[in-house]
Amino acid sequence: MSQQRRVALVTGASTGIGKATANRLSREPGTELVLVARREELLREVAESLPCPASYVAVDLTDADAPERIRAHLEAEHAGALHLLVNNAGAAWRGSFAEGGYASVRRHMEINFDAVVRLTEALLPLLRSSAPSAIVNVASTAGRVSRARTGAYSASKFALIGWTDSLYAEEKPQGVHVGMVLPGFVRTEGFPATELREKALTRWIVSEPEKVAEAICEAGPGGKAERYVPRPYALAAISRILTPSLVRRVLSGGAASSLTTSTGGDGEQS
Repeated sequence: MSQQRRVALVTGASTGIGKATANRLSREPGTELVLVARREELLREVAESLPCPASYVAVDLTDADAPERIRAHLEAEHAGALHLLVNNAGAAWRGSFAEGGYASVRRHMEINFDAVVRLTEALLPLLRSSAPSAIVNVASTAGRVSRARTGAYSASKFALIGWTDSLYAEEKPQGVHVGMVLPGFVRTEGFPATELREKALTRWIVSEPEKVAEAICEAGPGGKAERYVPRPYALAAISRILTPSLVRRVLSGGAASSLTTSTGGDGEQS
């Protein structure tokens, strides 16, 4: 019996979480990967290293024509099939609202929210026609709990989480599962988290990209609604609802206000 063909597309696939996700998905029988990021040389290296068929599209997701370029690639190379979309590419820049103002909020929204929505809109017809299929949006624990100097980043991830919940309800009847992954601190190219990893007390809160990749598989092909990485980070979201004043006090002082939670590449698209 021949293996079932499964086409998966991963954004931010050149480094970090995206690269780890591509490696993880490549081990699934019948997988064909499409990798998306800005840096063509790194994409080519990742594609050539994988044990499954893999192609790539080197594009900045904030470009006006990016969604249509990616859709055209899927139609040309995979006959329009798409069984899994992993919206992982994202970025973060630290700074207070007084320093960055609306320009910083707009910058974060453009890549962390708008680009995800635009790409999903372009590819949703392919996902529906390929159903059962799945979308996984990589959000962040910063989309549940916000700290000083990360407000613009948190705003973009709060928006992504709210939109993801709605999309899940809308697309379930169409056979398209919509899952979400909420990483905390993850050691990536743009966010090595050296200070946290050097201390025994805080080392546990920094995850490796491979753990997030596994969670993405659980939230996509595995059908889970959402996954925190590491799992105890869910307590922060629960505490924010049950004891908001306490959480605000804790996150307003000390080291908490000087750290940035990262997804697939702090400061740049992967």
